[in-house]
Amino acid sequence: MQEAVTRFVPDGASVCMGTALEALIPFAAGHELIRQRRRDLSLIGPISDILFDQMIGAGCVRRIVAAWVGNVSAGLGYNYRRAVEHGIPHPIAVEDHSNLSMAVGLQAAAMGAPYIPTRSLLGTGLVESNPTFRQASDPFSGDAVVLIPALRPDVAILHVQRADAEGHAHCWGTLGVTRQAALAAARVIIVAEEIWPRERILSDPGLVLAPTLKVAAVVHEPWGAYPSPVQGCYGRGHDFYHRYHEDTRTVDGTRAWLDRWVYGVPDWKGFLATLGAAALDAVRVKTPRLSESLDYGA
Repeated sequence: MQEAVTRFVPDGASVCMGTALEALIPFAAGHELIRQRRRDLSLIGPISDILFDQMIGAGCVRRIVAAWVGNVSAGLGYNYRRAVEHGIPHPIAVEDHSNLSMAVGLQAAAMGAPYIPTRSLLGTGLVESNPTFRQASDPFSGDAVVLIPALRPDVAILHVQRADAEGHAHCWGTLGVTRQAALAAARVIIVAEEIWPRERILSDPGLVLAPTLKVAAVVHEPWGAYPSPVQGCYGRGHDFYHRYHEDTRTVDGTRAWLDRWVYGVPDWKGFLATLGAAALDAVRVKTPRLSESLDYGA
């Protein structure tokens, strides 16, 4: 993880994370960005749960392009709110999106289109709050539409269940805008729970996430999305989210949290050691539910 972040996520980059909404959030990658003290990042994602809040509190973020930032099971993120309302640790710019407009913007970039029209934002305050949106007339019907500009991240960091060393990745469960982000970004960092041989991954091509020409790095990081859930691997660490919410109510509390969980450990393995085996066992999958096998024979 350290090498991938060092090489492919410079200061000032636009980074797409949290593309599967509440699942598959690349916390290990986010912590490494904090640990390397990246600055002036633009974070792009629909719902990142507490990851964006952590990175804001650490001073990594210049701009947020998102549908929502906070703690899904507890409320708004305190660091996000302090940055927006009081400029602590420094001011951030915010481009408001809905979940759909985020998907549409990434899809436009994936298609190579400058924008995609939609009616979904008509009558909402988002048209006024986000200056990148443009209201226009449909040239066929004359009806009002909103033009959503393409979102083209410099890098998308995507957590998946398994991948091969070349970047063929399998990802299932709630995907959100993961496929759109993989195709929209200039480059992709794949973070995988497991690394499989190429022939095993390609034996189920329908699950392959994106072309490997997009993939700049593949990182093997088991439990790398904790405390968010990964279908078939582990569930959501509810207690961790609630403790984070309490611990980050103040600036001093946030500093102490970062010192313990991010700066105070050398890497993600250190985070997991601090967390302890009991917390991991509590969310480990207890009852496998396997899918039906597929036959790709001609």
